[in-house]
Amino acid sequence: MKFFNTCIVAILLLFIIGNSQGQDLDPRAYARIPIRVTVVVAGFGYSTGGILTDPTLPVQDLNAKIGAPSLGVVRSFGLLGRTAQVSAALPYAWGEATATLSGVPQSTTRSGLSDMRLRFSWLLLGAPAATLGEIAKAPRKTILGASFSITAPTGQYFPEKLINIGTSRWAFKTEIALSQPVGKRWLIDFYSGIWLFTKNDAYYPGSSVRSQNPLGSFQGHISYNIQPLLWVALDFTYYTGGNSSIDGVDMNDRQSNSRIGGTLVLPVGKRHSVKFAYSTGAIIRSGADFTTVSAGWQTTFFGKPGKNVPQSN
Repeated sequence: MKFFNTCIVAILLLFIIGNSQGQDLDPRAYARIPIRVTVVVAGFGYSTGGILTDPTLPVQDLNAKIGAPSLGVVRSFGLLGRTAQVSAALPYAWGEATATLSGVPQSTTRSGLSDMRLRFSWLLLGAPAATLGEIAKAPRKTILGASFSITAPTGQYFPEKLINIGTSRWAFKTEIALSQPVGKRWLIDFYSGIWLFTKNDAYYPGSSVRSQNPLGSFQGHISYNIQPLLWVALDFTYYTGGNSSIDGVDMNDRQSNSRIGGTLVLPVGKRHSVKFAYSTGAIIRSGADFTTVSAGWQTTFFGKPGKNVPQSN
């Protein structure tokens, strides 16, 4: 019974920390920015809520609180005459999970480095590589972009423990995006992507194999420029699939969930800005039904102008 109870509490943290890829809400991820720009972002996110699981399990009131500070860097450049970006983010996480199992309260905590996230994006249409001055003079256009993201197994992981911050596996996401300006102030974004996962060959108690099916993700955002650098957005995401198995045994945890949220970006001087975001579960069939609030400070460093890049679509 003790092992079974520990497994149930572990499921909670795995949903929140290990299976959160499809829950991204990132408006203007494919916005056109000048080349030779470096952006440093320091942020903190806090999530709290419960987990929806198989109702036949003898568990009630599954809840968790997760804090996650992070540090990231973004660099833009020209690639074949078009705008491209690379980014890296290293988060830290700590969490507390609680549940009532067969009438007995249970809890557990973890803290440590989480898995590193790497991303490459390329704006294929509507965003030729350009300097800040050139972008300021250019009309707004429809942008077609694509990206490739990697989640690397750099997080804290102990094979002999059931609950871990890291996932001990690689994850890869390909995504295509459309960004459509409407008038002078509105912008509509839509992204469609799929996550693919490698196996975790060191799952508890260290010799089990945990695998996960592909997870499809879709995002939609409507944003409005109050001023050139001050904007707000309404965000929506839907993710489906991702059923997992342990040593070939199906966990019956296929997801078909949606989330909604909002984003506010405030400029602070010429090179700094503050980003606030809020999201919550809209329809949750299985998995984490939690509310997340986050804040981040962004500092932009402009590189030397260099030579102009040919303006082509």
